[in-house]
Amino acid sequence: MNHINKKNQLEKESSLKKVLKLIASGVMVQNPELLHIHGSVSCGKNVKFDLNVIIEGDVRIEDDVTIGANSILRDCIIGKETLIKPFSIVEKAVIGENCFVGPYGRIRPGVSVGDNVQIGNFVEIKNSNIASNCRINHHAFIGDSDLGEQVTIGAGTITCNHDGVKINRTVIANRVYIGSGCNLVAPLKINAGATIASGSTITEEVPANTLTIARSRQVVINNWKGPKSSK
Repeated sequence: MNHINKKNQLEKESSLKKVLKLIASGVMVQNPELLHIHGSVSCGKNVKFDLNVIIEGDVRIEDDVTIGANSILRDCIIGKETLIKPFSIVEKAVIGENCFVGPYGRIRPGVSVGDNVQIGNFVEIKNSNIASNCRINHHAFIGDSDLGEQVTIGAGTITCNHDGVKINRTVIANRVYIGSGCNLVAPLKINAGATIASGSTITEEVPANTLTIARSRQVVINNWKGPKSSK
């Protein structure tokens, strides 16, 4: 056995010992050989791991948490009754109680998520604070942002946090509703109770309790012949 194979075997044996210790404490593991622990993990009661989960660094998982298949947890805290759906990554972040992430969610370093937060499939969040009772729907990107409570982010909405030179921050106050497909160009503040219409590009501060629409008017051209072929 060469040096690399021997090292891999030792790591596999070390991981399995940690997994068996978790099982002995009451943690439910779908397949002990397909939970890979490359660090340390502490688990509360009624924690469940599906297949092919990877644990790296220092991870704390509280009561009644389920970790979906093919997920990666690295240096993070997962609060009670939270569901990490399959193929999700949580790295150097704190997730509150009764949340869900994914599937295919990516929570990058510097993220703090409150309680009762829904983070949909293919959502990416970085260096942001998400207060309780928020909904961030599928295919959204939230970067360098502070979200108040009860904020809804529509599908496909992104924060445009980099201007080509520096990173800028977005602040979204309580009870803001942002429709699908919006571009929020930082630095930006959206005040409490505001609504942003779907498809808007927002570049200026939005007043509280208003509806803001920032998109060009729809134009219909009659008798359109379509593009002409160059052939």
